[in-house]
Amino acid sequence: MSLRFAGYAALFGKRDGGGDVIRAGAFARTLAARRLPLPLFWQHRPDLRIGWIERVEEDARGLRVIATLDNPDGGAAAALRQGRVTGLSFGYTARRFRREPAGRELLDLDLFEISLVTEPMQHGARVHLIS
Repeated sequence: MSLRFAGYAALFGKRDGGGDVIRAGAFARTLAARRLPLPLFWQHRPDLRIGWIERVEEDARGLRVIATLDNPDGGAAAALRQGRVTGLSFGYTARRFRREPAGRELLDLDLFEISLVTEPMQHGARVHLIS
């Protein structure tokens, strides 16, 4: 039996802890070109791939993901079920952005991974459903 979850890895129009704001459409190019599944890492560590992103899309709120954990009985699954780790984040390269006094406005991003994290840069980027 697998463990699946859904959540938002990024929220549009919200300044993150580093001062950046992601604009709607920032992932459109990379999502059109990228094949799934996308790796799911633990805390952005590529040596700790814990699952796969089955579905990723932009909606009005942000970057919505559905993922499956490889080991539903492992430590990451336990931390998720117990609510100890619910943050989501993403690995990227900024292709196009504008500098702002408080950070950057991110307009076009290359997405290469999603991570389950303890403290996301965007506080609201969280898992919202576990099944």
